[in-house]
Amino acid sequence: MSDIEMDDIDEDVGEEGEETKEEKKPKVYVPGVSRELKEGEELEFDPDAYQAFHSFETTWPCMSFSILRDSLGDNRTDFPMQMYLVSGSHADKPKNAEISVIGLKNLTGTKQVSHFDEEDEESDGNQPILHSVTIPQNGNINRMKAERLGDANVVALWNAFGKVQLWNITDAMKMIDGMTGKSANSTLSNQKPLFSYSGHNREGFALSWSRVKTGSLASGGEDRNIYNWHLQEGGSWVVDHRPYKGHKGSVEDIEWSPTEEGLLISCGSDKTIRLWDTRISPTEACVCIVENAHDDDVNVISWNPSPTDPFILSGGDDSALKIWSLQTIQYGRHVANFKYHTRPITSVEWHPNDSTTFMASAEDDQVSIWDVAMEADTTEDVVEGVPPQLLFLHCGQKEVKEVHWHQQCPGLALTTALSGFNTTYQMRLGCLRFIYGGNKSGPEYLR
Repeated sequence: MSDIEMDDIDEDVGEEGEETKEEKKPKVYVPGVSRELKEGEELEFDPDAYQAFHSFETTWPCMSFSILRDSLGDNRTDFPMQMYLVSGSHADKPKNAEISVIGLKNLTGTKQVSHFDEEDEESDGNQPILHSVTIPQNGNINRMKAERLGDANVVALWNAFGKVQLWNITDAMKMIDGMTGKSANSTLSNQKPLFSYSGHNREGFALSWSRVKTGSLASGGEDRNIYNWHLQEGGSWVVDHRPYKGHKGSVEDIEWSPTEEGLLISCGSDKTIRLWDTRISPTEACVCIVENAHDDDVNVISWNPSPTDPFILSGGDDSALKIWSLQTIQYGRHVANFKYHTRPITSVEWHPNDSTTFMASAEDDQVSIWDVAMEADTTEDVVEGVPPQLLFLHCGQKEVKEVHWHQQCPGLALTTALSGFNTTYQMRLGCLRFIYGGNKSGPEYLR
């Protein structure tokens, strides 16, 4: 049985020291920009950086996860919150890999959460609850994307054996809904994928469900090919025999247009970004190529969901974050280039409700939140080396792999890393004194 642990926020990190005559004003500490900490200096936790913060760990680290759409309604902002996700593990052996379907319940706000104390029964009502169902499957999971198809929750995944599979996790969701009481885990054994495809011949990472055409999936891998998948009447699946070719290296990421059926964007280790129109022949489908879009591999890409702001966000091994417009991308010109991170970008995603805000993670162990509409404000304290568009940094996790916004809970974000998951809600965007986030206990700043 898998052991999944969940911790609530610790608001009393450290012991109270002696009061000083003069209260020192906290200074902004920016990793990679500020000086190294001196001996005796510590970063202290401040709970005011988030309206809510929780962390949890799974048995094995997860490189990828997907937030599941539920029936609890949209625009949820009240506490306590509840949400669902599915994650894919990277175990010590392929046979130990598993899919974890997770329900996070009773997620209280920062001011409401008490210390985690299993012996204190009176505080149980304030404790976050994690109910999970694990599904054993053979092969570590590189990437997963979930979609709701009718009444079914289906997750597509890339595994390390070079297979792209579809799994129905609806029964696991029902099991979680039926769980009550304290955190618990169950195992759903003898499950088989709905569909499994081995046509890529090599492993990969690129997956995308279309938001416009139900049951349309695209996959791309190290074989340099992109395949289009279709859900047929009766629930069967068909993968187009002819792939979309053009990349000279691994296809690292792909995403369907959020507004136009058949339009697909991809990026790869060949430094290019390519736009595809899948409504025409695969030999002619590549309608735009951006050569040298980054100075190194282009790792990840995200399409702005706003119908009025057709911007595309990319992140590369060169540590750059670039924004492209459909109106000018054919000329190979980006409209913005942010160079704050110091290591390769691992994940990017536009905010689902704010067309100018996005989130990114990098191998420098930082998660950044940006607002491209922000301009430098000379009336406020300016931190040298910090772009005015950079609103917030969340740190403390090791080897951050993916970041996602919750589509139904505005402001709720999740991150996964080698050190586990963080869930954060309504970071105090623009409040630079809290620009450095801490470990599992929350954000920190330099006293």
